[in-house]
Amino acid sequence: MELRRTKDSAVARCLLPVETIPAPPPTTQNIPPLSVYFITNSTTTMSGKGKGGRGKKSTTRSAKAGLQFPVGRVGRFLKKGKYASRVGAGAPVYLAAVLEYLTAEVLELAGNAARDNKKARIIPRHIQLAVRNDEELNKLLGEVTIASGGVLPNIHAVLLPKKTVKNDPRYYVGGC
Repeated sequence: MELRRTKDSAVARCLLPVETIPAPPPTTQNIPPLSVYFITNSTTTMSGKGKGGRGKKSTTRSAKAGLQFPVGRVGRFLKKGKYASRVGAGAPVYLAAVLEYLTAEVLELAGNAARDNKKARIIPRHIQLAVRNDEELNKLLGEVTIASGGVLPNIHAVLLPKKTVKNDPRYYVGGC
C-alpha cells in the first residue's frame, strides 16, 4: 500500500481522505495538517453485491401495507389451514388489517376500562367490560366466554327497593 501526500500525482487522485489529523500546537514552524488516505482500486469490479453495491433492504409486506400485524404469518396460516386450495396475494393483507383493527379497538376500550378502575394494567375483567359495554363488539363476541372476566354489574329493577316520595298524599300513612 502506498501513501502519498502529493495531490498532483495520478496515485493521489485515486486516494480518498479518511480523516484529517489536527494540527499540532503552534510552534516556530508553520506545519500544515496531515491528511490520511487509503487506496481504492477503481479498475477492479466485484461480482454480486460486494462492498460497493450493498443491495437495498427488503421491505416486509406489513410495512408496505402500513400494518403492525404480520402479513406473511397470516398468509402462511391461511395456506397451511387448508381453508382454500389457493390464497390470493391480497387476502392475508386484508385479514391482517381486520385483525389489527379489532385488536386496537378492544385494547382501546379495555384501556379506558382499566383507567376507570384506576389500574395501569389491563386484565381480563377490563376486556370483558369493554366488550360487553360496546354494542357491536358484544354482538360479534356474544357467544364467547372470557376467562376470569366476570359479569357486568347489573341489578334487575324489580329487586331494587321502592322509592317513597315524602309529602305525597298517596304515600301518606295516617297520623295527625
